[in-house]
Amino acid sequence: MKPKQQVKRVPNLFDSRVFPVERIELDGVEESFLRGGRNLFPLLPKALAGISQIGVIGWGSQGPAQAQNLRESLQGTGTRVTVGLRTGSESFMKAKAAGFSEADGTLGEMFSVIAASDLVILLISDAAQAQLYKKVFEALRPGATLGLSHGFLLAYLEAVGEHFPATVNVIAVCPKGMGPSVRRLYEQGREVNGAGINTSFGVEQDLDGRATDIALAWSVALGAPYTFKTTLKSEVVSDLFGERSILLGAVHGIVEALYQRYLDEGAKPEAAFNRACESLTGPIRQIISRNGLVGLDEHLDANGRRDFRRAYDATYASFKGVMAEIYDEVVSGNEVKSVVMAAKRFSEYPMTTIEGSPMWTAGADFRRHRGQIKTDVDGFTAGTFAGAMMAQVDILEEHGHPYSEIANESIIEAVDSLLPYMHARGVAYMVDNCSTTARLGTRKWGPRFQAILEQVTFPAMVDREATPDQMPERFLTHPVHEVLHKLSEMRPALDIAVT
Repeated sequence: MKPKQQVKRVPNLFDSRVFPVERIELDGVEESFLRGGRNLFPLLPKALAGISQIGVIGWGSQGPAQAQNLRESLQGTGTRVTVGLRTGSESFMKAKAAGFSEADGTLGEMFSVIAASDLVILLISDAAQAQLYKKVFEALRPGATLGLSHGFLLAYLEAVGEHFPATVNVIAVCPKGMGPSVRRLYEQGREVNGAGINTSFGVEQDLDGRATDIALAWSVALGAPYTFKTTLKSEVVSDLFGERSILLGAVHGIVEALYQRYLDEGAKPEAAFNRACESLTGPIRQIISRNGLVGLDEHLDANGRRDFRRAYDATYASFKGVMAEIYDEVVSGNEVKSVVMAAKRFSEYPMTTIEGSPMWTAGADFRRHRGQIKTDVDGFTAGTFAGAMMAQVDILEEHGHPYSEIANESIIEAVDSLLPYMHARGVAYMVDNCSTTARLGTRKWGPRFQAILEQVTFPAMVDREATPDQMPERFLTHPVHEVLHKLSEMRPALDIAVT
């Protein structure tokens, strides 16, 4: 088979009139980044000059975190943060409990808040954006800035042949973690400079040359320790693809398949859960976070390394094809359409949680006496997870995504943001505290990955000779290892604490 031709990656650079931008070389390509921190808070008024009100619209996964972080960071600057919600929404009481109030003008009806805001951060669900975008556009004042934390709306507009209004700036700031992570690390880091969740930002429309600085100010005020550049199109593709792959869908399918495999080998439910899930979300995650993917191979003894390499080789080969399919489905707009159609069915067929499987029942029992049980790095589990992760990295690389985006959205977001929640509270909490789009993607593609492992990968391994002691050269020399080494120095000052 002829190898797939890779898209040439080009320098990914930006400048700022306000903030001290730096540069880093990742696999021979220069990228700009902003090193955040509370020391930059005094620069926020200059970057946000003329923005007297920021309207945070929605109170889902990202809304509470972003509204509260922005309010604290901008206190005393003259820029007010106001939450906009649907009239009669149950979220009104939640926003009030967080300190937002109709009496002081920091809480109001969503379209009134949009009309009164200079920067509108639209954080309602993706399906609601598809339904309400025309009313949102009509409410935006000319010269205002529309902010997004996900590129879904761009993808939807492209699918229906529409455009953003030409009279507004359009920017994006996209945290590399779900809302609870954004808030939790900000709270942990009140006394530690640089604690937070990394973000990427993009500028889709810039009316007066200030859009980049507005986006960077938004990111800094969220508490992002590092901010990288992307485009709205690249972000939505990598984000939707990642959610359906290693961030949520694939990891869900992997742990379910491994749990059943270990049961079939004779393990008791508690031991099978320990090997399939606890090992992955505990020591495997921690090693990748600190030492990269090669750290797993280096950590294991001879038997564990043999299992790791055998599972890696088989999983990479079987997962890369379905990940290529997911990427194509995202780029074609099919996944966007699927989300919109699903939203129309919710009134009759509401989305359920996914923690009712036998594995997650065993997991709930396990977590009650976790401290009494030793959990090691399981070589087979580690190899399965690493093979899936590297398949995702290669799909994004082949399509020309910048390495900061590849590493952040394929590896760092998984091990430093999502998996800690899965470890503490189970897959349902991790998935069901993400966006509706992510939840739908997990339900759609997770069983597909599980079936591939159970029906293709694992049976094939029985009939084939074990992988030799040498890892595939492509893995050992892969540029993502050096990228991760450099980006490991650009991580939050604190590890997230999930309670």
